[in-house]
Amino acid sequence: MTDNANPPVNETPIQRALRLKQEALNAREKAPRGGAFQREQNKRIASGKSRPWMTK
Repeated sequence: MTDNANPPVNETPIQRALRLKQEALNAREKAPRGGAFQREQNKRIASGKSRPWMTK
């Protein structure tokens, strides 16, 4: 998390904190994509069909 050399002139402390937080979140390692949920969506399976205990 590096502080930007040229922050906006009229940036409030809250805006600065939010900008730094977003930079930190974007710098984090992303989770791998393509889990079971994504596979179900790609096959057009209703997301609850593999979990019958989730139905009412």
